This record gives sequence, C-alpha cells and structure tokens, in this order.
Amino acid sequence: MKTSDFYYDLPQELIAQDPLEDRSSSRLLVLDRKTGEMEHRVFRDIVEYLNPGDCLVVNNTKVIPARLMGVKEDTGAGIEVLLLKRKADNVWETLVKPGKKARPGARIVFGEGLLKGEVLEVVEEGNRLIRFEYEGIFEEILDRLGQMPLPPYITHQLKDKNRYQTVYAEHDGSAAAPTAGLHLTPELLKEIEAKGVKLAHVTLHVGLGTFRPVKVEDVTQHHMHSEFYIVEEEQAKLINDTKAAGGRVICVGTTSCRTLESATGEDGVLRAGSGWTDIFIYPGYRFKIMDALITNFHLPESTLLMLVSAFADKETIMKAYEEAVKERYRFFSFGDAMFIK
Repeated sequence: MKTSDFYYDLPQELIAQDPLEDRSSSRLLVLDRKTGEMEHRVFRDIVEYLNPGDCLVVNNTKVIPARLMGVKEDTGAGIEVLLLKRKADNVWETLVKPGKKARPGARIVFGEGLLKGEVLEVVEEGNRLIRFEYEGIFEEILDRLGQMPLPPYITHQLKDKNRYQTVYAEHDGSAAAPTAGLHLTPELLKEIEAKGVKLAHVTLHVGLGTFRPVKVEDVTQHHMHSEFYIVEEEQAKLINDTKAAGGRVICVGTTSCRTLESATGEDGVLRAGSGWTDIFIYPGYRFKIMDALITNFHLPESTLLMLVSAFADKETIMKAYEEAVKERYRFFSFGDAMFIK
C-alpha cells in the first residue's frame, strides 16, 4: 500500500482559514460506508442520525498556548519554540525554529525575561529538550506569553483563542485541537443527551505526530509518535455497557477513535487506564469497538485520511472526498465535517 494512493487534488481556496461564527452551522457530509450513499446536511442535523442508546465519545483534552516567541540571550536573534510534551516538571520536548540556533547550552528569553529556557539536548526528529526557569505558575505564564499552535496551512490570525478549543475541553496537554469536536455546542450536546444518547469523555493529548507528513512510500513503514491517553473507569463502563446493550459507539474525531482502539482488547472490551499509544490505523485494520465516526476532512496522504479509509474502504472515502471538493466543502481544522455510519 502506497502513500500516493491517498493523494487527492485540493484547490487552495477550500482550506478553511477561519472558524464559522456558529460552530454547528458547518456543513455535514453523511456517508453510509456500506452502500457508499452520501447526503449533504448541516452539522446540527447530526441529532437525526443518532439513536437513543448510542454513546458519543469525545476527547476532552485542552490545547495549551504552546507557541512561544523568544530571543537568544547572547545574540538577540529571534527564535520560535513549540511545546510538544512535558518530560519532567520544567523540562519539555519542543520543536524549535530555526534549529541551528538552538544547540545544547543555548539560552532563550521569552517575554522580557518572564520565562527563560536552556536547550539541554537534541532528541529524535531534531526536537529539543528545554528546561524552563520562571517565578510563579508555569500555566499562567504560558497563558500570558503563548499563542495557539495553529497548523501551518492556517495563515490567518485567530481572534479568539477559544475557537481552537472544544466547548468541553478540560485537561491541558495538547499541541493541536481534536478538531471534529469544534462543531459541537453546549446547546447541541443538550439536544443529543435529551434524545437518550450517552456522552462519554476520554483524554488523548494530541501531539504534532498526528499531522506529520508520511515520508515513506510504503505506508506500513511509517512510525507514529506516541501520545498520552486516559480512559477513566466510569467512562469505560459507560462505553462497554452501550456495546452490551446493542447501542453504537460513535467517536467524535480520530483522536477519540485511536484512544478507544488502543485501550480495547481483542475481546472487544474497553479497559480503563492510561498510557502512551502510537497506534497507526490504515486499511486492513479490524476495528474492535468503534461503530461510527464524526470527523473533519483531512490532508492528502495523511495518517488521518488513512484511518478513515480503514473504516469506510479507501475507494468509498476517495469518492466522498471528490464529492466534497466538487460541492466546495471547507477542509481541514476549521472546515466542515463528515459522519461515517
């Protein structure tokens, strides 16, 4: 299976640059993965496709303002640091631009000295381990100095930080938003629950590995970066009970899907717990627990496009994407959604 098998042509102007004012007014392409039949709806119509007894699984991770603009202490040269993963109390794995200015020992100053960092070592993929020094609470300093780490294909400035955050975001730790959840509003969630649909929360802190391009031509040779997940006891019970009662487990986004598929045994039972997952789902994968998926439209040749192609069959997905381009849907993080049932 080749990476190029997952290529499609996307006109630049279909990449959504700004979120819609009303989250739930995005368009929704409904795809029946068995028949290939498609319907064009609005996202808030999702309620019509959910049944009493189903369980909607959301990822309640919170994006941290992980992009820091600083200067080298000795030369004053500009340097950008993106926080990826906390390794110890004040040590983070980071992505630094330009890397050549961030050799071990280099010191970086942010916010006129409110925060300082020292590069400790260069690790996998050229990432840097940086130890931070500050007075006070790190999260509060980050909130003052940090910017939302929007993907590189979004060139517009985000006016409201909360628009790159789901309405149920709770646990700090992501370098990117679980974007399928951006369409849900508190009102829509109430409507969904009033219909008799259960809502389950899991946590997966999204790293940039999810969005890294696949650089090998043979898909099976690609290695995913690991991300930290948590499935709590009562949430696992809720999801397992749904399955046992014949309801559907519907994941909101590929991150919820990857969490459940990582924590579910071959017996189809979801286990509570936490840990690191580098699960890579591509065609040929047998899903253990997910029955339906709400997702955005993903980049050509990406691991996310491979995941949805594993769920609905590659030809069916590529036809749906072709239809979405023809109908001028909005693509990627701030774009429209798809319900694969």
